Amino acid sequence: MNQNNVYTAVIKQDGDWWIGWIEEVPGVNCQEASHDELLESLRITLQEALEFNRKEAIAAAGGNFQEKPIAV
Repeated sequence: MNQNNVYTAVIKQDGDWWIGWIEEVPGVNCQEASHDELLESLRITLQEALEFNRKEAIAAAGGNFQEKPIAV
């Protein structure tokens, strides 16, 4: 993952648990017993999701492809 990328975690306490989502990446969500554990789990899950998506996109492209950065 490019370390310059910044994503937004939406977090809240729900009873004894902390729950959170990454706004920009559907499916990246976690639940932990503490605020700090939640942020770490979200970071790890986000990294894994981005790597999985990257590998899936490259595999779907086949052999002859280009990678181009797109800024938003």
